[in-house]
Amino acid sequence: MWKSWVHSVLLFALAVPAGHAADNMKAFPPAEAGMVRFVLEVPKQDDESTLKVQLIVGKTVQTDEHNRHFFGGRIETEDIKGWGFPRYIVRKLGPMAGTLMAVDPNAPKVSRFVTLGGDPYLIRYNSRLPVVVYVPEGVEVRYRIWAAGAETRTLEKG
Repeated sequence: MWKSWVHSVLLFALAVPAGHAADNMKAFPPAEAGMVRFVLEVPKQDDESTLKVQLIVGKTVQTDEHNRHFFGGRIETEDIKGWGFPRYIVRKLGPMAGTLMAVDPNAPKVSRFVTLGGDPYLIRYNSRLPVVVYVPEGVEVRYRIWAAGAETRTLEKG
């Protein structure tokens, strides 16, 4: 059974300058008009098979403090022709939706990072290739590293 726990705190993905990872970045095209390219290079680990990278795409917006909000949209994976490397694309951040709890209309708004709805988007941890994410301008990309615990359990026959 895979028991995962959060290995590191939520961090902003940092855009790597093109010259810094020139060899790895040759395969990845620049962002198209209206899009931004984010690049994450994860450090080498002893056993990368026990790790996953969670991509978290969203935007900081003003909302009430009681309802839970999310954006429509999805992260797509595309293989780069001729290279076979994956790149991740959010073509459009859909409309924001959320729960509909009644709140005081005069209550102050709070600034929150609202993410794409749905399950966490986990990808393989691979220190040999950058994680390259393309999103519309104004959209943020964050990430979290997940690690499998050392303990495994035996499943009983049923």
